[in-house]
Amino acid sequence: MPATTVLRSRSRTLIIAATVPLALAALLADGMRVRRQLDAARKDPLTGLPGRDALTDRTKRLARTHREQLHVLIADADGLKTVNDSLGHAAGDALIAAIGHRIGAWAAARGGLAARLGGDEFGAVLLLPPTATLRETAALREELEQPVDHNGHILRPAVSIGTARAVDLPDAAGASRLLRGADMAMYRVKTGEQPHGYLATRHDAYTPTVHGRRPGRPGTHLPVG
Repeated sequence: MPATTVLRSRSRTLIIAATVPLALAALLADGMRVRRQLDAARKDPLTGLPGRDALTDRTKRLARTHREQLHVLIADADGLKTVNDSLGHAAGDALIAAIGHRIGAWAAARGGLAARLGGDEFGAVLLLPPTATLRETAALREELEQPVDHNGHILRPAVSIGTARAVDLPDAAGASRLLRGADMAMYRVKTGEQPHGYLATRHDAYTPTVHGRRPGRPGTHLPVG
């Protein structure tokens, strides 16, 4: 084979060898960009928090491995409609954004995850020693109820929190039961049936739903179609 042919062949080989890593790097970068876009699309634009699916997935994983310390919390902002009606929806959005940022930071500082479940409702899942439950949830409520300054108006959030601990429920209770228990506990606090700091019981976690919703939620009074 002539020397010039050998050189051209080696050059093509070198070009291909140099191009393959670059192409792979481009594909990896493109994949990472797509994943970031998907992650951003799954997050609530107002608070930056993920949604219910992320909370449920994390709860499922921890329920299999860390039941003794697993806590699920549901927090609901009271009086949002009054804020919206009196000061406008921008004020209500400011209140929701502040609560979302606060519960997100609180959960992240403890290795947990917070999510916006919709409207004025948030959730969090994390690991805590059972002896720290009441102290930590009281600290969270105090943090969430700090005043919010919106265009010179001082908004004073009021928050109801319900907590479900896996250790208080049967071993078979999975993520859906923990979330339902925390939701029922929050509702009992919100309605004044139970005091702040109330912990979900087995009865709360296994309360039957009405049309797929917790009793007391909008829509549960509607007849079955």
